[in-house]
Formats: sequence, C-alpha cells, structure tokens
Amino acid sequence: MNVDQLVAIDTHTHAEVSCWNPFDNYGEEYDRAADKYFGSNRRPTIDETVAYYRERKIGLVMFTVDSEAKLGRRRIPNEEIAEAAKKNADMMICFASIDPHKGRMGAREARRLIEEHGIKGFKFHPTVQDFLPYDKMAWPIYEVIAEHKMPAIFHSGHSGIGSGMRCGGGLRLQNSNPMLLEDVAMDFPDIQIVVAHPSWPWQDEALSLALHKPNVWIDLSGWSPKYFPPQLVQYANTLLKDRMLFGSDFPLITPDRWMADFEEAGFKDKVKPGILKGNAMRLLGLGQPAAAGACPASGRSAAAAG
Repeated sequence: MNVDQLVAIDTHTHAEVSCWNPFDNYGEEYDRAADKYFGSNRRPTIDETVAYYRERKIGLVMFTVDSEAKLGRRRIPNEEIAEAAKKNADMMICFASIDPHKGRMGAREARRLIEEHGIKGFKFHPTVQDFLPYDKMAWPIYEVIAEHKMPAIFHSGHSGIGSGMRCGGGLRLQNSNPMLLEDVAMDFPDIQIVVAHPSWPWQDEALSLALHKPNVWIDLSGWSPKYFPPQLVQYANTLLKDRMLFGSDFPLITPDRWMADFEEAGFKDKVKPGILKGNAMRLLGLGQPAAAGACPASGRSAAAAG
C-alpha cells in the first residue's frame, strides 16, 4: 500500500458478488433476512467497491466468508479477490477465507494462497462457519497462518446473518463469544488475532482478552461509532489505543458514515490517527515492524497443539 496517500485503512470490507462464478441462489433466504435486519441490500462488485474506496483515498482489506459446509453456498473465490488486490496494490490487501471444516485440505489451500497469490491474512466467522474457534479441527489452518506470522480476523458477538429466521437459520451465536479465542491466542502467539466488531453481548470479555493477550486486537466494524458501548471507547482512548482498528463492514456500513460518526463518538484526538491508519500499518507490516505479540508464559506452542 502507498500509505502516505491514504487518509485511513479500512480493515474489514466484504466481497459480495463474484464476477468469476455464476450466481448461486442457494440459501437466498439468508440474504433476504440480512437485508431486513440491516436495512440495506447493497451488493457491489469487487471493482465497484475498489472504485468507491479509491475515490475517497481509503485503503481496504477485503475478504469473503467461506461457509460452504454449513450453508452449502458456493463461496466467492479467494483468488478473485487476490487478483483485484494485485491490480490495486497501492490501496488494497486481500485476506482469504477457508472453511475450517476443510481441515488439512484447507491448510494446503492456505499455503498455496499465501505462496502463489499474495494473501496477507485470513478471516473466520465461527457463527456462520459453525465451529468453535478452539476446535482442533481448525488447527492445521492456524498452523500455516502462524508459520507465516499473518493476522486472522474472527467475527465476534451478535450476527445479523440468520437474525429473525426460524431457529436463527440454524446458526449459533455462542460460537462467537470472544473468550473462545483465548486458547487460539495462547497456542498461536505468532498469529495477530483481530476480534471483529463491538462484541455485544460480550464486550467486556473482548476487552479483557485484549488487555491480557498482547496478540489480540479489536476492529471497530459493524456498528456506527455513536452506538459503541462506553467501555469500548474508554479503552480505545487509554490502555488499548494501540490495538484498535478502523473497520466499516462495508457494504453494510459505509466508511463515510462510520468516519463521520467517529468524529462525534468521544474518541480523543491523539488516538484517532492510530485507529484510522497507524495501528493497521503495524498490524499489516506496512512501513513499520509488525507487532510481536509474544506470549512466552503460556508454556504452549503451535507444534505442541498438534
């Protein structure tokens, strides 16, 4: 990224439409429920999203969510997003998403995406992917991420996906309690773990985990800042100011709205540059060393975890 030319870096944006694969209408009831919940049916192409961010001089991290095992829906190819990132390398980075149910085949894919396609991190959604973050099923993929010292974003808290559907669409909110990431943070201290979103109804758990584990970060996506819990703003202004990240959750929330509300949400002027860009630069290794996030007292390692 040409960070000097960017006003901010959005660490949480979604690819919504594939231009490589034919449209897959399987499971569209999840889309209709999400449209109702979020009050939006925006689904731009990858190119349209990139153009939107380029016009605003905002860098972006983009990913899809591979939930093929649970939802049965064809994912947007990681390679498609990676290709867009290569074409727009001055302002775009691609994270991959691999369903943890793919186990060692998923680990092979992760390694290939890193080595052949320049993937810079990974995205997991424990609710939609139907797994517990500490389940050893996911360990082979985590081991590849740790080997390459890459960050991984985990959805946390409530999910608009499945909200209002019968039985919540079969999706379990409990999988996205941020405290379930503690074993991952301890066994894989070389993975920088990003807890995505204000983690309602577990905000205090997320803050405690980040205070205790130096390789845990929090992105502020998915909510307008004017609705942030007061303790989240408090810690962003103080003890966790170096590990808070701007994220919008585009296209569900636009960076225009997020950044406008951010100015009025009680964040101190001295922490705003870090949240908007500086912390993401450290996380992503852009112009500054990536955070170490060591956890030497745990007495455990990725190798020992199997």
